[in-house]
Amino acid sequence: MELAERILDLIVQWGILFFEVVGVIVLLITGVKGVVEFIRRDADTRLNLARGMATALSFKLGGEILRTVVVQDFTEIALVGCIVLLRAAITFLIHWEIKHMEQDMNFPNQ
Repeated sequence: MELAERILDLIVQWGILFFEVVGVIVLLITGVKGVVEFIRRDADTRLNLARGMATALSFKLGGEILRTVVVQDFTEIALVGCIVLLRAAITFLIHWEIKHMEQDMNFPNQ
């Protein structure tokens, strides 16, 4: 049983690392593209940045949810829970902003 726990812990740790790294890479690529679009004065810069941030946060949130598998005590559960709630709230706000930016692009004179 102890071997199974070690294997699960190892798999979860690698999964967390994978999701965190992918989230950071997505955020970096989005940021660089955002700077290029800003310099070119692209009208969709804010929308593309928001979409990229939402995608990056989704990966980071996936890592935090996976982290709940290996928590040891209530303090860790509370900390991970707070981080998940914060990231979910930020993701929700970004999606809300994306929705409103898309509406503004479709109906600019309203």
